[in-house]
Amino acid sequence: MKYKFILIIGLAVGISCESTKKTEEVRVVQEENIDVPKFNGDSAYFFVEKQLSFGYRIPGTNAHFQTGDFLVKSLESRGAEVTEQKFEAETWDGQKVPLRNIIGSFFPEKTKRILLAAHWDSRPFADKDPISPEMPMAGANDGASGVAVLLEIARNLALSAPENVGIDIIFFDGEDWGEAISTGYIEPAPGYESWWCLGSQYWSKNKHKPNYSAYYGILLDMVGAKNSKFYVEGLSQRFAPKVVDRIWGMANKLGYGSIFINSKQGEITDDHYFVNNIARIPMVDIVHYDPVYGYFGDYHHTLKDDIDIIDKNILQAVGQTVQHVIYYEK
Repeated sequence: MKYKFILIIGLAVGISCESTKKTEEVRVVQEENIDVPKFNGDSAYFFVEKQLSFGYRIPGTNAHFQTGDFLVKSLESRGAEVTEQKFEAETWDGQKVPLRNIIGSFFPEKTKRILLAAHWDSRPFADKDPISPEMPMAGANDGASGVAVLLEIARNLALSAPENVGIDIIFFDGEDWGEAISTGYIEPAPGYESWWCLGSQYWSKNKHKPNYSAYYGILLDMVGAKNSKFYVEGLSQRFAPKVVDRIWGMANKLGYGSIFINSKQGEITDDHYFVNNIARIPMVDIVHYDPVYGYFGDYHHTLKDDIDIIDKNILQAVGQTVQHVIYYEK
């Protein structure tokens, strides 16, 4: 979307709440005259539906294989340079599963990089579900929502390049096959620090390019559920406070201050933990926090995590915020 067009729309709207958001967006764009594509929440919602249409994205299944191929083709169709990391990992319950991290590099000639990430696998059992804890879960929010936002960002990157940075999108595999609630903690396999986040652990030790680094990273995990709130995750604040300030500050300028709550909560182990600690890239985790249930919400690892809980407006808020952050990078 061109700058002049944004300005006209912003001036034409009335004084509704939506108008306020658009006016704020115009003000941000007008300050520095930067062309930021419009993030389409409907398109991101479609990408959630598309992932779910393949079936449960459990590593080693046909649905997982088909989803991975779809992600590769989607990135390639947007002009990304795609790398696949295929490897085998052992899970806490003794299974050996084929995994693949999928990396799409946009504008690889640019030396300053920003890393955007989400996990694309789904948990093989809904162990928090009160009725059917042994059943697989769709994972609409956990992690199809983050992948969907990044696919829509990739669509926009194909149309308009940020002026100052190249973008790497990583879809991490094997994030969600950690221990079941009923088992408690189980000592990780040799070479791993956790049964969770197997893909990000592997990538952090075996980057897709020798000596690869990024100025910073943004992880999206559970970013599409209705009524989501994104508080500042504690590990993000500890490792990347300036990036936190950029993201939450931009969200506020865009009119999303009621969704991005600038208040620090506790630290969690997510893919960003290993990117920060092993890869040494400062990475922020944008992840749903519920003041009543804590991180992730009441649908987490239950059969409720289906398309019915996804909200296009939440996808829009996250996607537009992240896009503004990367296009405004100096």
